[in-house]
Amino acid sequence: MKRFFFVFLLVIVNTSLFAQVKFARLFSDHVVLQRQKPVPVWGWAKPGEKVKITLATQTLNAKADTEGKWSVKFAPLEAGGPYTLSVSARSGNATVNDVLIGEVWLCSGQSNMEWPVSAANNFQQEKQNANFPQIRHFKVEHHVTLTPEKDLNAGEWKIASAETVGGFTAIGFFFARELYQKLNIPVGILHSSWGGSQIEGWISKEAMLTNDELKSYAQNLPQTWEEADLIMDAKLRKQLFKNTSYTPTGEDEQKYLSGSADFSDWQKTADPIGQWDWKGLMGFRGKGYMAREIDIPADMVSKETILSLAENDSPNQIYINGKLVNEVSVKGAKKITIPANTWKTGKNVLVIKLGNMVGNAWFGPGFAGSANDLFVSEGSQKISLAKDWMLMPSFAEKHEFAHLMNNVGTSIFNAMIVPLIPFAVRGMLWYQGESNAGRAYQYRQSFPLMINDWRKLWNDEFSFYWVQLSSFGAENNSNTGSRWGELREAQNMTLSLPKTGMAVSTDVGNPKDIHPTNKQDVAHRLATNALKLDYGQNIPYASPLYDKAQFQDGKAVVSFKHAENGLAVKDRYGYLKGFEIAGDDKVFYYAKAEISGNTVVVSHPKVTRPTAVRYAWSDAPEDANLYSTDGFPASAFRTDSWPGLTVSNKFE
Repeated sequence: MKRFFFVFLLVIVNTSLFAQVKFARLFSDHVVLQRQKPVPVWGWAKPGEKVKITLATQTLNAKADTEGKWSVKFAPLEAGGPYTLSVSARSGNATVNDVLIGEVWLCSGQSNMEWPVSAANNFQQEKQNANFPQIRHFKVEHHVTLTPEKDLNAGEWKIASAETVGGFTAIGFFFARELYQKLNIPVGILHSSWGGSQIEGWISKEAMLTNDELKSYAQNLPQTWEEADLIMDAKLRKQLFKNTSYTPTGEDEQKYLSGSADFSDWQKTADPIGQWDWKGLMGFRGKGYMAREIDIPADMVSKETILSLAENDSPNQIYINGKLVNEVSVKGAKKITIPANTWKTGKNVLVIKLGNMVGNAWFGPGFAGSANDLFVSEGSQKISLAKDWMLMPSFAEKHEFAHLMNNVGTSIFNAMIVPLIPFAVRGMLWYQGESNAGRAYQYRQSFPLMINDWRKLWNDEFSFYWVQLSSFGAENNSNTGSRWGELREAQNMTLSLPKTGMAVSTDVGNPKDIHPTNKQDVAHRLATNALKLDYGQNIPYASPLYDKAQFQDGKAVVSFKHAENGLAVKDRYGYLKGFEIAGDDKVFYYAKAEISGNTVVVSHPKVTRPTAVRYAWSDAPEDANLYSTDGFPASAFRTDSWPGLTVSNKFE
């Protein structure tokens, strides 16, 4: 009887808490609301309950629907505050304090948008210039769902200060700071991004259904996470074995340890440190294998050696040439003594069977720590094992998939965008595309699809500005092709949408690091778009963009938009670099290029009848050095439309 009464009381209390009038989580202390636009405000109460909502001098009435949701829309306000936002009903009252009216920008994308101020250039100096009480930041926590969420589970508005700014999006904060310093108006940064995310995760199912290439995917979205895991499992088997119906048995996987295994299907990785999620094995959790071939010199074979391995604190079974030499389960890097004559002269096969990290279960299988912890040594002789590993999940043993951003398309949108709609904003800042470079041609459709989708859902054709992919990877050329070049082209093409703009960032990238730390220059280039197009300042704001090319007399004359004040070369010798030219044979040559007013004249002696010019067509175009005289780097481009590397790659 007592147990029944306790359960009954618990139900009553929970029902009462759920029914109590409240605001959506976005409307919390220190919130910034968009000026000069209608201000939607919403929340929940008891179904059918009447509520009264007050903001500044305005009071509105509403009635909760059958699910308890109520919503109102206040008339536009000018910049100011602080105000109080309150709601009252028979079920209770709720109040939001320190409300400012100003400019609100939603920052979204993947890791370069998520990159915090604490990891950007000159953090210690930036902290000293971070005390701006009228700049506020709200971070949406990572979350994915298969159906649209009603509200956020966590999050709060934080006031910019030396103590808080380290956790702000760097792009968003530096952008907001420039706006505030030039407009003297409160700025709110609504930050919803997720490192590594593909654009398809940010698009609604309804939008996908309107697109010929994504329609089939949307029609077959999983209904449960169990179903999603089966799809992920099949995708992974197709990726590794080129066959979704093939599942290795325990006997098949035992052969991995034999010392004579065929590694051709294994996932190759240059860097063995880090989660398997970032090495092409997204979300896999369970046991697996890491393998590497090692060349051992003859003089080490007859001696005792040390095998050093980075951290994985699950039980590790270590096999050398098919022989189990050690079983170990410890935290931290480990040093394992290998008896003399275990290795053989020449090629040896090292295989490690391991599982999810124990201390950090979210990490999954794989190594943590430093690549410097991976080596074989004897005395002063050391053989590095810092790269060229191969990975293979165990499909025969129990495994599952973490619910991450790229498991299921639309799932980030459902959890991290839907609860924000229709919170009023001036516009969006977007930094994403690295994870879509392999499907760059399809990005021509998916990127504008997402922009139009969000505008439709907000019922607002707000401004939308993005960062063009920076420099990372190889300095390849047009004869080998560039996936990142093709993605930049797709971003350029999306400028055909109204109220869009782009910050070119190839000159401030880092070919060896996908996360360049100079976020200040990038944010400034986004800010110039906003200051010009949204706030009416008469300033140069955009990078030179390819306009047209004329081919005559063995030369190409290339014209540019946003070069009204002229072009310039940024090079101590005064030479333009980064241009290539080709004829009908489609063979490109690095070209001579010279500025002539606001055009560039391109030629090469081996191309007597040119038909195509490309500029900065490389994953990491380090040579590219064409700028406007206003200081903006020219965007990568090509004049031709010849098929690229990604034309056949589709999201599935």
